[in-house]
Amino acid sequence: MKVVRFHAPGDVRIENAPEPTPGPGEVKIRVRNCSTCGTDVKIWRFGHHHIDPPRVMGHEVAGEVTEVGAEVTGWQPGDRVQVIAAIPCGRCDQCRRGRMTVCPNQESIGYHYDGGFAQCMIVPAKVLAVDGLNRIPDGVSFAEASVTEPLACVLNGQELARVGEGDDVVVIGSGPIGCLHVRLARARGAARVTLVDLNRDRLDMAAALVAPDATICAAETDPVDAVLKLTDGAGADVVITAAASGAAQEQALQMVGRQGRISFFGGLPKDKPVIALDANLVHYRELTIVGANGSSPAHNKAALQLIASGAVPVADLITDRLPLENALEAFDIVSRGAGIKVTIEP
Repeated sequence: MKVVRFHAPGDVRIENAPEPTPGPGEVKIRVRNCSTCGTDVKIWRFGHHHIDPPRVMGHEVAGEVTEVGAEVTGWQPGDRVQVIAAIPCGRCDQCRRGRMTVCPNQESIGYHYDGGFAQCMIVPAKVLAVDGLNRIPDGVSFAEASVTEPLACVLNGQELARVGEGDDVVVIGSGPIGCLHVRLARARGAARVTLVDLNRDRLDMAAALVAPDATICAAETDPVDAVLKLTDGAGADVVITAAASGAAQEQALQMVGRQGRISFFGGLPKDKPVIALDANLVHYRELTIVGANGSSPAHNKAALQLIASGAVPVADLITDRLPLENALEAFDIVSRGAGIKVTIEP
């Protein structure tokens, strides 16, 4: 079979590899779609401390069961499935307390285990042990199902930020994650959703698809002033920074209203993780600032149902479909922001 394998920073190869065989507790799938994200581009360029190369990349996976290992029950060849990316241990104190997204023993598909940029993939026994293999509902395509994992992360972020009915929500960053935040906020009952980005072309492309109530190009106008004008000076109820930008995080503090919630959804570069934060704003306005780190198996199940029900449409967000042999082209599209969701079809 063909795979996309990371060897070193800047060295990702399309290679031939023997088809794997599932061991006890494992399931083998024929990958139908594995979508890309900004993390894949970072791995391609810089590597990752959790990856011991060579490693098959790809973690937004949907496919079809072709073989099951010993001791596996409930699955059979032909089943259409979506696979979690982040694998909690299910046994530690955090997991037992229901905090699987911050499991200290977490492992990941495409990092600790070979991922979905391949024609076939083994779903590790640890995934099945935490109920992380999900049946794709009828009517949901493999491509749509591959967007489950990023939507699950977005769901985790919005639950932590308590996005709900009547909220005035600002999303900073109009990439695929920002687009999913716009759609999920609307599904959760937000009264108004504003999308902000520095890049006018990217903002317009995203807005044409997800139709936010307002858009702000931060290269053309001060986004803080613009949000305050939109809200008659009150500020937003929720600001989500769906961009790896310290400036966006600092602006979020200036544009959020009293008792507002801020989600630092996008992580910052490791060499520049510190921002200027006016603690008095947090104190006197009674602000809440939350992080968001991945998703749990339960978030994946809920996200798949949001897609299946039509509450969060994702099919139109898939702007590019490429064969496995064109994976590096897919990474380039993602790095340039030339598409919204780019999926590989092995």
